[in-house]
Amino acid sequence: MALATSTSLSHATSSFINGETKSLSSFSQLRNHHFHLPSSKNANFTKQLVIYAKRLSGLEEALRIRRERELRGSTTAKRRPPLRRGRVSQRLPVPDDIPKPPYVGSRELPEIAKEHQIHDAEGLARMRAACELAARVVDYAGTLVRPSVTTNEIDKAVHQMIIDAGAYPSPLGYGGFPKSVCTSVNECMCHGIPDSRQLQDGDIINIDVTVYLNGYHGDTSKTFFCGDVSESIKRLVKVTEECLHYGIAVCKDGALFRKIGKRISEHAEKFGYGVVNRFVGHGIGTVFHSEPLIFHHRNDKSGSMVEGQTFTIEPILTLGSTECVTWEDNWTTLTADGSPAAQFEHTILITKTGAEILTTY
Repeated sequence: MALATSTSLSHATSSFINGETKSLSSFSQLRNHHFHLPSSKNANFTKQLVIYAKRLSGLEEALRIRRERELRGSTTAKRRPPLRRGRVSQRLPVPDDIPKPPYVGSRELPEIAKEHQIHDAEGLARMRAACELAARVVDYAGTLVRPSVTTNEIDKAVHQMIIDAGAYPSPLGYGGFPKSVCTSVNECMCHGIPDSRQLQDGDIINIDVTVYLNGYHGDTSKTFFCGDVSESIKRLVKVTEECLHYGIAVCKDGALFRKIGKRISEHAEKFGYGVVNRFVGHGIGTVFHSEPLIFHHRNDKSGSMVEGQTFTIEPILTLGSTECVTWEDNWTTLTADGSPAAQFEHTILITKTGAEILTTY
């Protein structure tokens, strides 16, 4: 489950457009946790971007044209209507004997823990069990994806599988979130609330599962196809998953956190896709969300990875704009231009020589 950043882009970065350097507009803040990306104090920052843009201007223009064509094709091929909120049913009960995270019962968003989560042998064993369960649940949820199924039905099935395993669905009650899983359809970037809307042929849906088992959280998400999906959107989904694995590949003890965003951005830009910088990965373990925050775009974040540490990487790519709007429910966040978005997420463990993906089985 991604965290939101409060990004003051007018101070953080700029863009080279038609021979001029222009500031990018700021995003509106979400109700979620707000973080500020470090602004660049390097006087040569803009100049370096301008030189880089000139060198790749022909390639960038070609990618922009291709992306515009794909965006037109994805939105007109089946006349896909904008996403609309359906009816949200009451939250599902959890048996009293299932241990619950400390935030359950409060509608306030918990503070982000500053401590990085590093585990001993017993903690790591519990972490593995939670992550393995999350992986099995998300794959099961994916088998339910088909036209006419509602996201509420997916939520109900996920909820039952989690409590049957003696675990608690971590999103339920987190800052007042009313459901047990996040279901983000088409242009929804993340934090979609399951409701009565039926999935349509040609939709894509990200299902974001987090479970709390024996005092530890395991967090993962995948984007699934519903019926006959256009080739342009299939490519977006494929590249998004590739970006996740490119980000994981640079991780190891001593590696800089900022390498993750650099590698993800490099791969996404080859296809002309936008990398959303509004949402970040996070440390995870006994606490749902903690430091380090993992930026998926180019950044100058300080700090290095440490053996035994666990955190999520969860990039969101868009076919169009990376700007976002949030519904009145204060959770559901969509691309501002209605273009499709895709996301994949894993919880990983840092080792001496690399990173182990924990959300597998």
